[in-house]
Amino acid sequence: MGGALGEWVNDLAKDFNASQKEYKVVPTFKGSYDESMTAAIAAFRAGNAPDILQVFEVGTATMMYSKGAIKPVAEVMKQAGVSFDPKAYIPAVAGYYTAPNGQMLSFPFNSSTTVFHYNKDAFKAAGLDPDKPPKTWPEVALAAAKLKAAGHKCPFTTSWISWTQLESFSTWHNVLFATLNNGFGGLGARLVFNSPLHQRHFENLANMAKNGLFVYKGRGNAADATYVSGECAMLTGSSGLYANVKRNGKFAFGISTLPYYPDVPGAPQNTIIGGASLWVMAGKNAEHYKGVGKFLAYLSQPEVAAASHQRTGYLPVTKAAYELTEKSGFYKQNPGTEVAVEQMIRKTTDKSRGIRLGNFVQIRTIIDEETENLWSGKKTVKEALDAAVKRGNEQLVRFQKVNGG
Repeated sequence: MGGALGEWVNDLAKDFNASQKEYKVVPTFKGSYDESMTAAIAAFRAGNAPDILQVFEVGTATMMYSKGAIKPVAEVMKQAGVSFDPKAYIPAVAGYYTAPNGQMLSFPFNSSTTVFHYNKDAFKAAGLDPDKPPKTWPEVALAAAKLKAAGHKCPFTTSWISWTQLESFSTWHNVLFATLNNGFGGLGARLVFNSPLHQRHFENLANMAKNGLFVYKGRGNAADATYVSGECAMLTGSSGLYANVKRNGKFAFGISTLPYYPDVPGAPQNTIIGGASLWVMAGKNAEHYKGVGKFLAYLSQPEVAAASHQRTGYLPVTKAAYELTEKSGFYKQNPGTEVAVEQMIRKTTDKSRGIRLGNFVQIRTIIDEETENLWSGKKTVKEALDAAVKRGNEQLVRFQKVNGG
């Protein structure tokens, strides 16, 4: 992590190091999430892996099946003699990183979810009510049209297209992104995000793009910077963007729930996890694992976890951290910061628990490529989504073969 979030990680290490004399945590920056994961796999093969690796949520299945490369967090805590209760963690967060046998595999560290960010000053200037953000997709299109009429060159954009417009979109509307309960039911899962509802949504986005209401700003979190700078007025992206907007945005900002289609039964349901968790690498000595256990226990302390949540916009990882934040009046003083938590703590269904697929990093790249064909007019919505599903399923078949499913 770079910028405001990189400083947060460095501060956590510094504060832990100052809190005791036995261990020293050294944070190392290895680039973006996928770059870090690639570097760690290479380091593991060379026999010099880090003790702890931060892996984004789409790498979860890959890490789970990396036999011999990881040590489950529950085991590390037990070995370190640190009290550890998986029930203390927010269920929607902990559940994602838990094995079918109930064992917690990785430590939920910076868990985010998809939210709707908007520029209140731009809303005012366009004659929109800054305290009434659009709640549905038709309302987003109307707000974008007003912003455009007021001279805005980029009314709406999005970061992480697959995560916000397909993955979270699916769980928020209680429809499947992939079969077998989005992969939680086993390695035979196949992608199904070319349904009539998904097609309808991308038809709308494509029409908005043609009319200059939606502007595609690139892959990953590239669009975030265009919102923080004030260039784009509305953005669907990570709740973890809060720290950056608060520090660098020169405008009044709002955070609201992800838009939905009001005619879809069961919508809105719940959004899914994003961000990353901490995985403990295998092959270290007992002393190191003791230090890792102590560090993870430190991160779980209600005061530490609550301060992290309030500083970053990431979800509180434990129930105690959420309660502490609520009691402190933080949500009342910072409207919108509770949105991510409320979207996530709703009761989940089999279709909305999360998405856990092998080769997910590659699948996201395929989705980026195919949706870019759509914005550039090279493919129709149906062609782009069908191609993404077909190519993505080839990745799932490959992963299933390698991992004996």
